[in-house]
Amino acid sequence: MTENRNNSDGAVFLEKVLHKLENRLNEIDKDLDEGQKEIENMHEYYWENYTEMDQYGYEEYDNRQALLQQSNANDEKRKLKSRFERMKDAPFFGRVDFTFEGEEESECFYIGIANFAERAGMTPLIYDWRAPVSGLFYDYDKGPASYEAPAGVITGEINSKWQYKIRGGKMIYAFESDTKIDDEILKQELGSNGDVKLKNIVRTIQKEQNEIIRNTRDKILVIQGAAGSGKTSVALHRIAYLLYHDRERLRSSNVLILSPNSVFADYISHILPELGEENIREMSFDLFAYRELKDTAADCEDRYDQLERMMRFPDPEAEERFRWKQSEEFAAEAEGFLALAEDSLLDFRDIDFRGMHLSEQEIVHLFYDKFYNTPLLRRMDSVMDYFIDSYETLRGRDIDDEDRELLQRKFDRMYVQKDIYEIYNRLMDYCGRDRLTDVPYERRKIPYEDVFPMLYLKYRLTGESVHKNIKHLVIDEMQDYSYLQYLILERLFQCRMTILGDRAQTLDMEQRDVLRFLPKIFGREIRTVIMNKSYRNTWEIAAYASRISGIADLELLERHGKEVEEISFSTEEEMLSAIKNKLNTGSDGYETAAVITMTEEEAFDLYRLLCNRGVKASYVDRNSSAFSKGLTVTTFYLAKGLEYDQVFVILGAKDNPLSDQAAYISATRALHELYMFKTSSTDIEGER
Repeated sequence: MTENRNNSDGAVFLEKVLHKLENRLNEIDKDLDEGQKEIENMHEYYWENYTEMDQYGYEEYDNRQALLQQSNANDEKRKLKSRFERMKDAPFFGRVDFTFEGEEESECFYIGIANFAERAGMTPLIYDWRAPVSGLFYDYDKGPASYEAPAGVITGEINSKWQYKIRGGKMIYAFESDTKIDDEILKQELGSNGDVKLKNIVRTIQKEQNEIIRNTRDKILVIQGAAGSGKTSVALHRIAYLLYHDRERLRSSNVLILSPNSVFADYISHILPELGEENIREMSFDLFAYRELKDTAADCEDRYDQLERMMRFPDPEAEERFRWKQSEEFAAEAEGFLALAEDSLLDFRDIDFRGMHLSEQEIVHLFYDKFYNTPLLRRMDSVMDYFIDSYETLRGRDIDDEDRELLQRKFDRMYVQKDIYEIYNRLMDYCGRDRLTDVPYERRKIPYEDVFPMLYLKYRLTGESVHKNIKHLVIDEMQDYSYLQYLILERLFQCRMTILGDRAQTLDMEQRDVLRFLPKIFGREIRTVIMNKSYRNTWEIAAYASRISGIADLELLERHGKEVEEISFSTEEEMLSAIKNKLNTGSDGYETAAVITMTEEEAFDLYRLLCNRGVKASYVDRNSSAFSKGLTVTTFYLAKGLEYDQVFVILGAKDNPLSDQAAYISATRALHELYMFKTSSTDIEGER
């Protein structure tokens, strides 16, 4: 970077870099063409000569290995090409002029979305935003500064810092700034129209966010962040940073995110590819539980069924049952039941097989002593395997499959009950609670309140598979996970975690602070970070939302916009007309807008009524999988984590137990305009 030492003109450097990028891309295209020809030649050679290759296959093996190596090399070049193509749009966004301690002249470090050097192995012209030296841009103003490099801490002084906006390879602006991210630039970035995807934030990472992103010390990092604080973006950028710095041990396939639904998963799916990483897997924990219980019941109720029922038919007793079955108290009672189940679920008896005898007393000894650490419903299998090993050793021959099945039936008969559903009902009897309906497998549908209690019981009785391939787990919407769910997660994933959420956005009737019990479950290796500054909404919207939630310590970015409009309508027709008139999407308007309701039925009726009036809209329900531009009609619980330029909130009845949470969640979805609507009728009547 010495050649740029005295160059303060980013436009000149931009032109130079774009030229070198074009050269690299041309070279890669040439290499790819040659690599593809090499692969074709290998295929041609193989088909012409495979009948004459040596009988041991050494030549064939060498040919296949060479083919694999060339294919892998081509894949790496395609990834590099994709990265450089993305960089052509905006090669860099920042620059730091830094004088190393003991030196007299400063060096210029340009910072972008990825590393770029004229040739592999040469000093970068542009440094990846995750590189150690890039921390200077995010963490320091002019003056003394340092960064932690592989060789140790590097100290010196920042002489100047520049910020750039480049689009389509053209310089939009460039200015020297004392601060990391100038407030006006931050407001401009955050004030732009909502995209159909979550924005990456590498140009606007704040110091407190950067500290979280670059945290490699803490095994479990918990982020408690207000709505709009950027916690999801920060968590994803943290994963990108960890992948960049630990490539030997951590790959994208080793990371899993627990997301609330498929629409949210689609909304965030581009972030890691934009940051130069492969996408990571995501799943719904509810869907995972349903699959795990497929051998127990034909169907399971989902969280959304439970929420809809809670809102439409409030039942304090049902809510008390739900809370208890997810609690630490339930887990303790389940352990008490399991301690007694070892006797009540077993009826020991002698085993005789082809002249070999295993007495009841010997079985009891093996069951309670030798295999005590094996889960209860798997323990008799261990006893059976012990018996089979003894038989085969004495007889000097293996048992065939037919005899193994016979023995399996003999040992299984010692269990009084192996059906998890039925054993769960015994647990309910033990706890003095109502049983589930006694019906055959094909008619069983597990209520949501019983899904995770039953899964916990199943794992305690049969054991669980620890997902050792997952080395980092991201849990979003942490406030919506119960004590019991975290207990299950701790058993399944014994890895590093990033856990994030906002307790004010709970889907329960009352806020629950999971930070009180997480250390008890995961141990003391937890670092908690509080993010209280809201970046998403205008000052007016954020202040309005904070009054709903009662949050007093929220810091608001001074980005102003329209006042929030609260309007009551005497008829539904007036409200629909207001939505149509105020909606501002399209080529000259906003990218995204949303009509957000309380219930699924209200959302669908409003969607239909708007479409009948010529309003183009998308309807998002629990089965949807894509986040689209334009107008979306959905419920507050499916809108969580998403953001829209315009939001129209259709307020439900005040006696709805989730009305306050719904109002807060819905209001905080709005980037620029928020309308809080209600009619004299609390229900959407529809057109008959």
